[in-house]
Amino acid sequence: MRASLIQIAVTDGESVASRRSRAAELVREQGDSDLVVLPELWTVGAFAYEQFETEAEPLDGPTYEAMSKAARDAGVWLHAGSVVERAGDGSLYNTALVLSPAGELAATYRKIHRFGFDQGEAVLMSAGDSLTTVALPEQTLGLATCYDLRFPELFRGLVDAGATTMVVSAGWPARRREHWTLLNRARAVEDQSYVLACATAGTHAGVEQSGHSLVVDPWGEVLAEAGPGETVLTVDLDPAKVAETREQFPALKDRTLGR
Repeated sequence: MRASLIQIAVTDGESVASRRSRAAELVREQGDSDLVVLPELWTVGAFAYEQFETEAEPLDGPTYEAMSKAARDAGVWLHAGSVVERAGDGSLYNTALVLSPAGELAATYRKIHRFGFDQGEAVLMSAGDSLTTVALPEQTLGLATCYDLRFPELFRGLVDAGATTMVVSAGWPARRREHWTLLNRARAVEDQSYVLACATAGTHAGVEQSGHSLVVDPWGEVLAEAGPGETVLTVDLDPAKVAETREQFPALKDRTLGR
Protein backbone atom coordinates (compact mmCIF):
# COMPACT_ATOMS: atom_id res chain seq x y z
CA MET A 1 0.00 0.00 0.00
CA ARG A 2 1.41 3.37 -0.98
CA ALA A 3 0.58 6.34 1.24
CA SER A 4 1.29 10.02 0.58
CA LEU A 5 1.21 12.64 3.33
CA ILE A 6 0.72 16.19 2.08
CA GLN A 7 2.45 18.51 4.54
CA ILE A 8 0.79 21.68 3.34
CA ALA A 9 1.96 25.08 4.57
CA VAL A 10 -0.63 27.20 6.37
CA THR A 11 0.26 30.89 6.44
CA ASP A 12 -1.70 34.03 7.25
CA GLY A 13 -1.14 35.55 3.81
CA GLU A 14 -3.06 32.99 1.75
CA SER A 15 -6.85 32.86 1.45
CA VAL A 16 -8.76 29.72 2.39
CA ALA A 17 -10.06 29.45 -1.19
CA SER A 18 -6.54 29.60 -2.60
CA ARG A 19 -5.23 27.01 -0.15
CA ARG A 20 -8.19 24.74 -0.88
CA SER A 21 -7.44 24.92 -4.60
CA ARG A 22 -3.74 24.25 -4.03
CA ALA A 23 -4.46 21.26 -1.79
CA ALA A 24 -6.80 19.79 -4.39
CA GLU A 25 -4.09 20.03 -7.03
CA LEU A 26 -1.57 18.36 -4.72
CA VAL A 27 -4.03 15.51 -4.13
CA ARG A 28 -4.52 15.04 -7.88
CA GLU A 29 -0.75 14.67 -8.29
CA GLN A 30 -0.75 11.59 -6.01
CA GLY A 31 -2.56 9.27 -8.40
CA ASP A 32 0.09 6.55 -7.91
CA SER A 33 -0.82 6.29 -4.22
CA ASP A 34 -3.56 4.27 -2.56
CA LEU A 35 -4.07 6.64 0.37
CA VAL A 36 -3.45 10.39 0.64
CA VAL A 37 -3.51 12.29 3.94
CA LEU A 38 -3.83 16.01 4.71
CA PRO A 39 -3.22 17.73 8.09
CA GLU A 40 -5.60 19.12 10.71
CA LEU A 41 -7.53 22.32 9.96
CA TRP A 42 -5.32 23.12 6.98
CA THR A 43 -8.00 25.38 5.54
CA VAL A 44 -7.85 27.91 8.39
CA GLY A 45 -4.98 26.92 10.69
CA ALA A 46 -5.32 25.07 13.98
CA PHE A 47 -4.39 28.16 16.02
CA ALA A 48 -6.32 30.76 14.00
CA TYR A 49 -9.18 30.72 16.49
CA GLU A 50 -10.66 34.00 15.32
CA GLN A 51 -11.41 32.41 11.93
CA PHE A 52 -13.22 29.33 13.22
CA GLU A 53 -16.65 30.94 13.26
CA THR A 54 -16.37 32.65 9.88
CA GLU A 55 -14.82 29.66 8.07
CA ALA A 56 -17.05 26.96 9.59
CA GLU A 57 -18.85 24.82 7.02
CA PRO A 58 -21.25 21.87 6.86
CA LEU A 59 -19.92 18.40 6.08
CA ASP A 60 -20.98 18.84 2.46
CA GLY A 61 -19.44 22.31 2.22
CA PRO A 62 -16.76 23.70 -0.10
CA THR A 63 -13.89 21.67 1.36
CA TYR A 64 -15.80 18.43 0.92
CA GLU A 65 -16.74 19.39 -2.64
CA ALA A 66 -13.14 20.22 -3.59
CA MET A 67 -11.66 17.16 -1.90
CA SER A 68 -14.34 14.83 -3.27
CA LYS A 69 -13.49 15.86 -6.82
CA ALA A 70 -9.75 15.62 -6.15
CA ALA A 71 -10.08 12.10 -4.68
CA ARG A 72 -12.19 11.03 -7.64
CA ASP A 73 -9.78 12.56 -10.18
CA ALA A 74 -6.78 10.83 -8.55
CA GLY A 75 -8.62 7.59 -7.79
CA VAL A 76 -7.32 7.51 -4.20
CA TRP A 77 -8.62 7.10 -0.69
CA LEU A 78 -8.31 10.56 0.83
CA HIS A 79 -8.09 11.50 4.49
CA ALA A 80 -8.87 15.15 3.84
CA GLY A 81 -7.51 16.35 7.17
CA SER A 82 -10.10 18.16 9.26
CA VAL A 83 -12.41 21.13 8.85
CA VAL A 84 -14.31 23.40 11.20
CA GLU A 85 -17.68 21.70 10.93
CA ARG A 86 -20.86 23.63 11.73
CA ALA A 87 -23.46 21.11 12.88
CA GLY A 88 -27.19 21.54 12.39
CA ASP A 89 -27.60 23.02 15.88
CA GLY A 90 -24.86 25.59 15.23
CA SER A 91 -22.18 23.81 17.28
CA LEU A 92 -18.64 23.72 15.90
CA TYR A 93 -16.54 20.55 15.68
CA ASN A 94 -13.02 19.77 14.52
CA THR A 95 -14.06 17.07 12.06
CA ALA A 96 -11.93 14.80 9.88
CA LEU A 97 -13.27 13.60 6.53
CA VAL A 98 -12.35 10.38 4.72
CA LEU A 99 -13.34 10.06 1.08
CA SER A 100 -13.38 6.97 -1.12
CA PRO A 101 -11.73 6.79 -4.57
CA ALA A 102 -15.21 7.49 -5.97
CA GLY A 103 -15.27 10.77 -4.03
CA GLU A 104 -17.92 9.57 -1.60
CA LEU A 105 -17.82 10.43 2.10
CA ALA A 106 -16.73 7.15 3.71
CA ALA A 107 -16.30 8.32 7.31
CA THR A 108 -16.07 11.32 9.62
CA TYR A 109 -14.36 11.74 12.98
CA ARG A 110 -15.11 14.55 15.41
CA LYS A 111 -12.00 15.26 17.49
CA ILE A 112 -12.53 13.99 21.03
CA HIS A 113 -9.72 15.78 22.90
CA ARG A 114 -9.82 19.54 22.31
CA PHE A 115 -6.66 21.52 22.91
CA GLY A 116 -6.42 24.79 24.81
CA PHE A 117 -6.79 24.28 28.56
CA ASP A 118 -10.08 26.22 28.73
CA GLN A 119 -9.06 28.52 25.88
CA GLY A 120 -9.17 28.43 22.09
CA GLU A 121 -10.39 25.17 20.59
CA ALA A 122 -11.35 23.83 24.02
CA VAL A 123 -14.08 26.46 24.42
CA LEU A 124 -14.93 27.27 20.80
CA MET A 125 -15.60 23.69 19.69
CA SER A 126 -17.67 20.82 20.97
CA ALA A 127 -16.09 17.43 21.63
CA GLY A 128 -16.72 14.31 19.63
CA ASP A 129 -17.71 11.17 21.47
CA SER A 130 -17.10 8.28 19.07
CA LEU A 131 -14.06 6.42 17.77
CA THR A 132 -13.82 6.01 14.00
CA THR A 133 -12.23 3.29 11.90
CA VAL A 134 -12.30 2.96 8.12
CA ALA A 135 -11.84 -0.37 6.32
CA LEU A 136 -9.65 -0.05 3.23
CA PRO A 137 -8.96 -3.04 0.99
CA GLU A 138 -5.64 -3.84 2.71
CA GLN A 139 -5.71 -1.98 6.02
CA THR A 140 -8.16 -0.67 8.60
CA LEU A 141 -7.50 2.95 9.50
CA GLY A 142 -7.97 4.34 12.99
CA LEU A 143 -8.49 8.11 13.03
CA ALA A 144 -7.01 10.58 15.52
CA THR A 145 -6.41 14.32 15.44
CA CYS A 146 -3.46 16.20 16.94
CA TYR A 147 -4.00 16.50 20.75
CA ASP A 148 -5.57 13.00 20.69
CA LEU A 149 -2.00 11.76 20.32
CA ARG A 150 -1.41 12.40 24.04
CA PHE A 151 -4.17 9.97 25.08
CA PRO A 152 -3.07 6.36 24.51
CA GLU A 153 -6.41 4.97 25.64
CA LEU A 154 -7.99 6.34 22.46
CA PHE A 155 -5.53 4.33 20.36
CA ARG A 156 -6.14 1.21 22.44
CA GLY A 157 -9.81 1.62 21.64
CA LEU A 158 -8.97 1.86 17.94
CA VAL A 159 -6.91 -1.34 18.17
CA ASP A 160 -9.87 -3.08 19.79
CA ALA A 161 -12.03 -1.81 16.91
CA GLY A 162 -9.70 -3.49 14.41
CA ALA A 163 -7.36 -0.66 13.40
CA THR A 164 -4.02 -1.66 11.90
CA THR A 165 -2.89 1.78 10.69
CA MET A 166 -3.34 4.93 12.75
CA VAL A 167 -3.76 8.18 10.83
CA VAL A 168 -2.95 11.29 12.85
CA SER A 169 -3.64 14.66 11.24
CA ALA A 170 -2.26 17.61 13.16
CA GLY A 171 -1.45 21.28 13.39
CA TRP A 172 1.39 20.72 15.87
CA PRO A 173 3.50 23.66 17.11
CA ALA A 174 7.24 23.65 16.35
CA ARG A 175 8.12 24.34 19.98
CA ARG A 176 6.89 20.86 20.92
CA ARG A 177 8.21 18.98 17.91
CA GLU A 178 10.21 16.51 20.02
CA HIS A 179 6.96 15.43 21.67
CA TRP A 180 5.40 14.97 18.22
CA THR A 181 8.05 12.50 17.13
CA LEU A 182 8.21 10.71 20.48
CA LEU A 183 4.45 10.26 20.85
CA ASN A 184 3.92 9.00 17.31
CA ARG A 185 6.63 6.40 17.79
CA ALA A 186 5.19 5.42 21.16
CA ARG A 187 1.71 4.88 19.70
CA ALA A 188 3.19 2.70 16.95
CA VAL A 189 5.18 0.55 19.38
CA GLU A 190 2.50 0.05 22.02
CA ASP A 191 -0.28 -0.64 19.51
CA GLN A 192 1.92 -2.54 17.03
CA SER A 193 0.43 -0.52 14.20
CA TYR A 194 1.62 1.72 11.43
CA VAL A 195 1.28 5.42 12.25
CA LEU A 196 0.85 7.95 9.45
CA ALA A 197 1.28 11.35 11.06
CA CYS A 198 0.64 14.37 8.84
CA ALA A 199 1.27 17.87 10.20
CA THR A 200 1.09 21.37 8.77
CA ALA A 201 4.06 23.51 7.85
CA GLY A 202 4.21 27.32 7.89
CA THR A 203 3.30 29.88 10.54
CA HIS A 204 -0.17 31.21 11.31
CA ALA A 205 -1.63 33.27 14.14
CA GLY A 206 1.94 33.72 15.35
CA VAL A 207 2.45 29.98 15.88
CA GLU A 208 5.23 28.26 13.93
CA GLN A 209 4.17 24.78 12.84
CA SER A 210 6.33 21.73 13.35
CA GLY A 211 6.09 20.08 9.96
CA HIS A 212 8.15 16.88 10.23
CA SER A 213 5.32 14.57 9.19
CA LEU A 214 6.40 10.98 9.61
CA VAL A 215 5.55 7.36 8.94
CA VAL A 216 6.33 4.83 11.67
CA ASP A 217 6.17 1.05 11.35
CA PRO A 218 4.75 -1.38 13.97
CA TRP A 219 8.20 -1.82 15.57
CA GLY A 220 8.56 1.94 16.05
CA GLU A 221 11.03 2.46 13.21
CA VAL A 222 10.64 5.77 11.39
CA LEU A 223 10.33 4.82 7.73
CA ALA A 224 10.27 8.40 6.47
CA GLU A 225 10.20 11.90 7.93
CA ALA A 226 9.68 15.27 6.29
CA GLY A 227 11.48 18.49 7.07
CA PRO A 228 9.84 21.74 8.26
CA GLY A 229 8.57 23.05 4.90
CA GLU A 230 5.76 22.17 2.54
CA THR A 231 6.33 18.78 0.95
CA VAL A 232 4.76 15.44 0.08
CA LEU A 233 6.02 12.36 1.91
CA THR A 234 5.36 9.08 0.07
CA VAL A 235 6.01 5.64 1.56
CA ASP A 236 5.25 2.06 0.56
CA LEU A 237 3.78 0.00 3.42
CA ASP A 238 3.60 -3.77 3.83
CA PRO A 239 0.05 -4.54 5.03
CA ALA A 240 1.17 -7.94 6.36
CA LYS A 241 3.71 -6.43 8.74
CA VAL A 242 1.14 -5.53 11.40
CA ALA A 243 -0.10 -9.10 11.76
CA GLU A 244 3.45 -10.44 11.63
CA THR A 245 4.59 -8.06 14.38
CA ARG A 246 1.64 -8.87 16.61
CA GLU A 247 2.29 -12.59 16.15
CA GLN A 248 6.06 -12.43 16.66
CA PHE A 249 5.77 -10.27 19.78
CA PRO A 250 2.21 -10.82 21.09
CA ALA A 251 2.21 -8.15 23.78
CA LEU A 252 -1.35 -7.08 23.02
CA LYS A 253 -2.56 -10.52 24.14
CA ASP A 254 -1.18 -9.87 27.63
CA ARG A 255 -3.35 -6.83 28.29
CA THR A 256 -5.26 -7.09 31.55
CA LEU A 257 -6.33 -3.52 32.32
CA GLY A 258 -8.91 -1.46 30.46
CA ARG A 259 -10.55 -4.34 28.65
